[in-house]
Amino acid sequence: MRSFASRFALFIGLGIASSVTGGCASTANVSSDLPLSRVVIYRNGVGYFERTGEVEGDEVRFKMKSQRVGDFLATLAIVQRGGSAVRAASFPLEIEDDEETPPGQDPRLYSMLKPLPPPEQPPKSQRDMKDVVLKLDGGRHLLSLGYVAETPVWRPSYRLVVQKDGKADLQAWGIVHNLSGEDWNDVKLVLVAGAPLAFEATLGTPVVPQRPVVTDQGEVIAAVPEGLTSLKTEPAPMQPAEEAVAMDEDYAEMDADDGYGYAFGGRATAAPAASGTAGRPSGGAEAMKKDAPSAAPPPAPERRRMISEAELREGLSQPRNVSALAGIAVDTGTTRYSIPNAVSLPNESATMVLLVSSQVPGEAMFLFSPDGGVPESGSHPFRVARFKNSTAGLLERGPIAVFQGGSFLGQGMVEPLPPKASATVPFALERSLVVTSERKTDRRNARLMKIENGQLMVERDNVYETTYSVKNGGGDHAKLLLKHPRFPGGNLFEPPKGTEEEAHHALVPIEVPGHQDGKVMVEERQPSQEWAAWTSDLAREAVEAFLKAPGAIDAERVARLRTAWEVRGKVKVAEDELRKLQSERNMLENFSREDRLKLKSLEKNRFADDLRRTLTARLTENTRRMEEIEKRLVEVSLTLEEQRIRFDDALRGLRIVISQPDQR
Repeated sequence: MRSFASRFALFIGLGIASSVTGGCASTANVSSDLPLSRVVIYRNGVGYFERTGEVEGDEVRFKMKSQRVGDFLATLAIVQRGGSAVRAASFPLEIEDDEETPPGQDPRLYSMLKPLPPPEQPPKSQRDMKDVVLKLDGGRHLLSLGYVAETPVWRPSYRLVVQKDGKADLQAWGIVHNLSGEDWNDVKLVLVAGAPLAFEATLGTPVVPQRPVVTDQGEVIAAVPEGLTSLKTEPAPMQPAEEAVAMDEDYAEMDADDGYGYAFGGRATAAPAASGTAGRPSGGAEAMKKDAPSAAPPPAPERRRMISEAELREGLSQPRNVSALAGIAVDTGTTRYSIPNAVSLPNESATMVLLVSSQVPGEAMFLFSPDGGVPESGSHPFRVARFKNSTAGLLERGPIAVFQGGSFLGQGMVEPLPPKASATVPFALERSLVVTSERKTDRRNARLMKIENGQLMVERDNVYETTYSVKNGGGDHAKLLLKHPRFPGGNLFEPPKGTEEEAHHALVPIEVPGHQDGKVMVEERQPSQEWAAWTSDLAREAVEAFLKAPGAIDAERVARLRTAWEVRGKVKVAEDELRKLQSERNMLENFSREDRLKLKSLEKNRFADDLRRTLTARLTENTRRMEEIEKRLVEVSLTLEEQRIRFDDALRGLRIVISQPDQR
């Protein structure tokens, strides 16, 4: 297996470069004599381009498409490493004269009859190129600047070779397309797994907002408004010794931020790692050191002698470290893949670069996850590759090819995977395994929640039990994950060992030997609250459970509740007897009504004297019993009213509220 993975890595490691077609113009979006040194590509259609070089003169020129001027001006960041200052960045404006309507011609008709431009001719703003000029004040500059421009997103692609020891070989590749209009020669390439906010700017287009017209009506100001005066303050000048120390610390900080320094003559010196930089992700100071020019650097003292103190104070502009525009993402948790070697990528071509090659925990198993797009997935699980991202960075969404035992198993799609997270990628359907499920609902565990104003609130659990049955028709031992959809607001109760809980679902493990069946039950509980009658069985269950374990409630309130509960027992007995008497009375009234109707129908039948005597005697007995019931109903009603008053008095002012942690 190792040999297969090695051959696989060697084959892919050769890299690819392909021609990109699609009618892209050969004109560069942004070009300059200042060489391109660094390209950072994001996942939102923009790229950060950095140019670095030695300049001697009073200007640096850039040529770019008109529609790119706005983005260039909105994101241009300049760093001078010494020499004179950059004074301004200027560019020409394109002003189109408004066409006048010929005399005697209807303007609306003229606009309709005006000939259209030839269809093969693009708008003038897209045909023309504009020059943007950085004005310098002369002298020698080692200039580094960066800007953002449109560029195709980089796209990840993964390969996973599953081993038999619970491990897998993971490779991540990044596919980069160069449609910038210029060749990328020996540039430092960085791929960022993230999408910073970036919008299209139109700073190159002049905008004159409409203004309100103010007419002079000769108003006279009634009073002279008072003005405000602010005094200018300046920091106290530093002593020469303090100034030298501050300048050295400032320069050292710039070196530590960059990871590399600049000196005149086209040479660079790699700054030593500052304290606190150890352990940074790729793309930080350590990665930048590798990208420093290979020329031998002069020692630091010599470099400082080549630039005067006045030039250093005057030449540093904000931000001093242009590469920090992309390097900040390392400190904020965004993953940046910095390619260690210089990359050359011709215009209108693509390349594939290796980002990650690591051994990670992984295995091939099964996942039962019904999908509407795959009808048979409602009863058969998917074959999946499951692995953990043990790398230091985020893996972006992309396709993955799965291999095992020297064979290609299938392809799937990896969703964005943070570090230490696990991915389960389906790549085939397994029909030798059949999964069925059965669901039951119940309500259990009444708990006292609140007693206030004589009202009782009780909480119960809505219990949902889902039983999964797995039939293994194959001969191999099967390890499955059951994707169980969770009820909103529900909590898993004593889930099976190894269950992974997510926001909307849970992954429940089960193992089934070959040609056998297996079952697993998942229970969820969802609490619900309701007001309950004091004499109901629900109230009895909740209050009696509370009186056995009152928790943190003080003894006085518990004693009052016990007293009220004893009175509630008398109320319950009286209510039960009252309902029983009323039911018997209603039944006797119905029997008496029926007997009267029967006697009336037998009035003219002289042969039914015995039946009439029987009905008459029964009717008399029912009447006697009803009189007894009526008397007892009066007595019970009086007793019930008395006990209800005693019960209400016992609850008067009693307030018990059970906090959420104490209710279970």
